[in-house]
Amino acid sequence: MPEPHIRIARPDDEGELARIDHETWSPVHAVTPPPQPPYDSFFSEHSGPGDHRVAEHRGRLVGYIRLGHPTALASNAHVRQIRGLAVVAEARGLGVGRALVQAAVAEARNRGARRITLRVLGHNTAARKLYESEGFIVEGIQPGEFYLDGAYVDDIMMGRPLI
Repeated sequence: MPEPHIRIARPDDEGELARIDHETWSPVHAVTPPPQPPYDSFFSEHSGPGDHRVAEHRGRLVGYIRLGHPTALASNAHVRQIRGLAVVAEARGLGVGRALVQAAVAEARNRGARRITLRVLGHNTAARKLYESEGFIVEGIQPGEFYLDGAYVDDIMMGRPLI
């Protein structure tokens, strides 16, 4: 299989990224309600194309990762946070998620970050294994932080140094 092509998102990717959000939404990884039609809005004033890396496979967008700041505080500006990751079902198992995580780590480093963090739901074992294999460690657990799909779910905070 050819490696997925990772690039910076462009403004004209918005509709496809909204479609990916709609197709991949699940209570296994999302704490927000499912996206609602029309599925054409994705970027925001806080998270534009430059904050996203997208994966293309066979000429089609198949995933994205969103990188941002965990807070707006100047004292926290040396940290970047993965604020979203999605891969469409037909592209899972092809290394797309791994390539996106690696791209986010590289971009955080390029932006001068000293560390990168993320939050993942406790029951999302596939994502947790991916992050662990890329050097992230559990730095904290908020037990029962979310009530999703009829169950209380832990919020797992993970991070890794970049220097």
